[in-house]
Amino acid sequence: MELQFLGTGAGMPSKERNTSSLALKLFEERGTIWLFDCGEATQHQILHTTIKPRKVEKIFITHLHGDHIFGLPGFLSSRSFLGGEETSPLTLYGPCGLKDWVIFTLQLTKTHLNYPLHFVEIHEGIIFEDDQFIVTAKQLEHVIPCYGFRVEQKPLPGELLVEKALKLGVPKGPMLGKLKSGEDVTLEDGTIVYSKDVTAPPKKGFVVTVLGDTKYCHQSIELSKDADIVIHEATFDYSTKKLAADYGHSTNVDAANIAKEAAAKYLILNHISARFLPHDLDKIIKESKNIFPNVFVANDFSLFHWKNGRLTEGNEDK
Repeated sequence: MELQFLGTGAGMPSKERNTSSLALKLFEERGTIWLFDCGEATQHQILHTTIKPRKVEKIFITHLHGDHIFGLPGFLSSRSFLGGEETSPLTLYGPCGLKDWVIFTLQLTKTHLNYPLHFVEIHEGIIFEDDQFIVTAKQLEHVIPCYGFRVEQKPLPGELLVEKALKLGVPKGPMLGKLKSGEDVTLEDGTIVYSKDVTAPPKKGFVVTVLGDTKYCHQSIELSKDADIVIHEATFDYSTKKLAADYGHSTNVDAANIAKEAAAKYLILNHISARFLPHDLDKIIKESKNIFPNVFVANDFSLFHWKNGRLTEGNEDK
């Protein structure tokens, strides 16, 4: 799993930061990408990455402020013009009103999509589940309805203990694959070899919490409980905490307190106001680390890798 930030600014684009969008790359898990928010010029940002729009399977919208949705019509339209293989279906998850706005915009501009577009109007609770993932939503505290999402990967099958299976008489070949996938097998002599006897215990999947615009609130803590990675807005810093309260936003200190109280592993600060320039980031990180140690600040195109229970930041090979 990888996280790539396409836009990390707040309110409007600046020279350093575009408006909100985040790509959750699930290539190893399911061969697709999930987007969270799609601010203005998200498709332009994608051009500077290796992301292929056809690979975007789902888009989760936190709320209907323009800096989180104004890139949607362009992205949806361009996804039809890519040519090549048939474009796969796309599902949009968002608050009440998202479907009306998107459909009206497409109809008014006579935009035709060559792929199925599905809508899921989100409410609190589980909004998606399959055999790999569960996505839970909760409403946060902002000036309009706004949601946070908890993405939980279900436990992964344990590693096959090959040597143990071979000692029990299982021949090399398809039977080993069946055992690895959880299926019991019967040998030629009638002996049954049970998958549970030759596989290690299931491995815990990852948990990523993506929070929309919000004040400090208990819903954020609930969504972030024991999460591996929490992505939290930090529109303001501690010196501008009154502005944060007035506008329904959080400071970097609020975000650090959320991660600490939720017993999360890592925190990524996002949605940074244009008032903060690159040289201000060290102070923002230092303030946050005084409360919660494992903190990163996201910049446009930041790429984070999750592997073996560790989060690292690295570059993309373009």
